Amino acid sequence: MNYETILYEVKDDVATLTLNRPDVMNGLNAQMRADILHAVRHAPEDARVLVITGAGRGFCSGQDLGDRKNAAQVNLERTLRDEYEPMLKAIYDSPIPTISAVNGPAAGAGANIALAADVVIAAESAFFLQAFARIGLIPDAGGTYWLPRQMGFAKAMGAALFADKITAREADEWGMIWAAVPDAEFEAEIARRARQLAEGPTQAYARIKQALRGTYDNTLDDQLNLEAKLQGEAGQTRDFTEGVMAFLEKRPARYEGR
Repeated sequence: MNYETILYEVKDDVATLTLNRPDVMNGLNAQMRADILHAVRHAPEDARVLVITGAGRGFCSGQDLGDRKNAAQVNLERTLRDEYEPMLKAIYDSPIPTISAVNGPAAGAGANIALAADVVIAAESAFFLQAFARIGLIPDAGGTYWLPRQMGFAKAMGAALFADKITAREADEWGMIWAAVPDAEFEAEIARRARQLAEGPTQAYARIKQALRGTYDNTLDDQLNLEAKLQGEAGQTRDFTEGVMAFLEKRPARYEGR
């Protein structure tokens, strides 16, 4: 499908969604949110891993303020509920692994879209910015959810109140992202990690996501019950059988994702 504001490509079981409004640092408008939602929802039909990245020198500058002539009169609650929430949930709940490949600045809602993915890998020249307080707003697009969980309460509060840039290296050290990678190695590392997930046990990955996210709300007993249930399901997959046979035969596993 041809999209107006993003590029979407599938190759070797890897779907790549590229935010493609480089003239405004890939700022989000209503059409881009609709395009992202459609592509993310369809990616599991096309591929076994989804990579989200940005065109040009930035990942995403957040909401395109130039897209709103009368910003003070816009119903922000409606926009968040009707346009942002479905998009964010589609990324977060995707049954295939998702990687945010943060190639440059990620600000405002753009930073929080990146954090919605399962794994965030950033180029060392990139940075994250919770810019909301600079214009009299609070972090949205899931920011108040992701940040305390991924970098701790104290760092999250400071990031929201001070609205300082967080370098990719700082984000890595604080546990906000998986890794910061030297710019010269960034594309190769994204390709390597995407290939690793695309060739892996897709059904197990889906259950790993479910199990780890359940821990925030579960008691120990609840979590142990969830583990047992999901492990029982994983044990019925063809990938589990293949994994065991590959181990016994001392060869690389050839997972089908089923």
